[in-house]
Amino acid sequence: MDILDKVYLPTDIKKLNKSELDALCQELRQFMIQSVSKTGGHLASNLGIVELTVAIHRVFDTARDRLVFDVGHQSYVHKILTGRMDRFNTLRQFGGLSGFPRPSESMHDAFIAGHASNSISVALGMARSRTLTRREYSVIALIGDGALTGGLAYEALSDAGESGEPLIIILNDNGMSITPNVGGIAKYLSRQRLKPSYAAFKKRYRRIMEKLPGGRHVYNFTHGIKSAFKEALLHCSMFEEMGLQYAGPIDGHDITKLAEALSWAKSLGEPVLIHVITQKGKGYSYSEATPDVYHGVNPFDYKKGVIPVKSKCFSSVFGEEMVRLAHQDFRVCAVTAAMTGGTGLTDFAAKYPERFYDVGIAEGHGAAMSAGMASQVSIPVFAVYSTFLQRSYDMLLHDVALQNLHVVFAIDRAGLVPGDGETHQGIYDVGYLATVPNMKVLCPASYKELREMLRHAALKMDGPVAVRYPKSGEGRYKDGGVKLSKLVAEGTDLTLVTYGVSVNTALDAADLLRGEGISAEIIKLDFIKPIDYEAVNASLQKTGRLLVLEEAAESGAVGEKVAAHVAASGIRLKGLRLLNLGCRFIPQGSVEELRKMCGIDTLSVRAAARDLVLRGGAPKPSPAEKKRRAVAGGDKPAKNKPADDIFAEAPAEEEKPGKDETPEDAPAEEPAPAENAEQGGAAPEDTAAAPTVEDAAG
Repeated sequence: MDILDKVYLPTDIKKLNKSELDALCQELRQFMIQSVSKTGGHLASNLGIVELTVAIHRVFDTARDRLVFDVGHQSYVHKILTGRMDRFNTLRQFGGLSGFPRPSESMHDAFIAGHASNSISVALGMARSRTLTRREYSVIALIGDGALTGGLAYEALSDAGESGEPLIIILNDNGMSITPNVGGIAKYLSRQRLKPSYAAFKKRYRRIMEKLPGGRHVYNFTHGIKSAFKEALLHCSMFEEMGLQYAGPIDGHDITKLAEALSWAKSLGEPVLIHVITQKGKGYSYSEATPDVYHGVNPFDYKKGVIPVKSKCFSSVFGEEMVRLAHQDFRVCAVTAAMTGGTGLTDFAAKYPERFYDVGIAEGHGAAMSAGMASQVSIPVFAVYSTFLQRSYDMLLHDVALQNLHVVFAIDRAGLVPGDGETHQGIYDVGYLATVPNMKVLCPASYKELREMLRHAALKMDGPVAVRYPKSGEGRYKDGGVKLSKLVAEGTDLTLVTYGVSVNTALDAADLLRGEGISAEIIKLDFIKPIDYEAVNASLQKTGRLLVLEEAAESGAVGEKVAAHVAASGIRLKGLRLLNLGCRFIPQGSVEELRKMCGIDTLSVRAAARDLVLRGGAPKPSPAEKKRRAVAGGDKPAKNKPADDIFAEAPAEEEKPGKDETPEDAPAEEPAPAENAEQGGAAPEDTAAAPTVEDAAG
């Protein structure tokens, strides 16, 4: 690492000669292979973009200029060159270096990234703001050919071409999915465009003509002749048809040519697209041979290039069951959005290619197309990550649910996701799916349940159905069957309602509570839409205390609905706690680390349940929380009483009942939700009569 050790900031790159730049690129690849093999991460994409990233930092100053990544998983080289190499051993770990651009991490990161196809839109917004505020800096959008399968990118390209804003779009084409201009004339014109003398003459000619009387008309006439001549010799690329200057294709591993093209684009003062051809996985024989395998990797032995075999998980079980369903019913089709392997559909695609549809990074299109298929005789199963399903909400609501079409949404990566951080957490679908009429939502907690629920959803139900499951494997709970809910543990002291794999945490917490003499009854919801309120009511009549545990964002969660139902039903509770992820963005880390951070791990559930039984409500605030509340004014002090004394504990002999406790001799009164329960609101639908499995099936 002779050269790399000398490069701490991008300014150091500008001092290197050609041979040193080549050595730097080799060392960058060596460093990433060794580092990512220990931490896991996106390897092949970053190996393919080394020279391009070095060239960008050689021409631009990212402390001032704005570099916007699309998706952002290919930002490792950028991070290394901007002073973060010493933190790469913490990549994707809790509290460590993010695998995506983060402005909070470095001034060289212009914008957060994680999802695809938005970079040109963001960059154009930055360029327009720059013009409005009369500042000077370059704006560069770096987008891959895969992201161009998303319609948002074309909306932005069209607007950028019309805008005339100085903007540089770099198309990193590592899949040859974009057809380049070919032939000798194309290469000649591309070379001419990149010559500084050509660009200078073009700008000077336009400037002079616009100052002369009638010069603008002359310029338009001559420009039209030139365009017609070029069109006669060479069909314009679609980018030029959109109003963008175009250069390419350019060898993405030739720093000299890349720097020349970038310098030309920088001086042009117009929207321009530079088409760069790169090799995904370059410089590492294993990733060059199978770049898809090395796209996203777990820790592996880089010397042998052997990636550990992935253990069985919900995604693989889903894929297996899809093959069985397709064999049984010719109407079953699989749809995915550029996630064939990730969703477990590789075998399905091989065995039933005529019924497999990878629509690219186009979740909205995938949902709308599935609606079209369902309107005929097909049964489309749209396998999509939870974090990406939100991009197709409009189509889900307007095209699928409004007509009550039978589309099955197989929601992978539901709940907390390790490594990728805020942009990839699957914690919002519970809330937004709850707003969709006609939607039913199942949550398997075991492989057996996934198989049976998927089969039930596809072959026995009508209308839109979602089956949501996590990235991980199953836990101690391994039962099967499809019901509205299941009583998995009987108890008398509190009712613990949960769903999905959170039932494993509930069971572990119940074991610990049993050792303390506390008996928890656990209700596992198979359906979270509709909810089996009858089962909840029956349990509460026995226990009088309710704790809802879920791995989802607070707003719109199951806990809110159950709490609203309890309040509307007039059920008297001795205590209520809702344990969820709150209203926050969840960072990267292992799932267990994140559960602990959010207070939904086993020990946190035990503590909440114990406090609910012993005190009837939320825990008393800590000294730090007392001080925070007093400073924030959230609790008003009693008259003539110092703020610091408000939260002082009463003497043991005078201890009052907790917020949600009711003494035996107290008069009856209307129940009040606990501290973190949602106030007010009408009762959810179907509260008068609990739904049945037949109702859920439509």
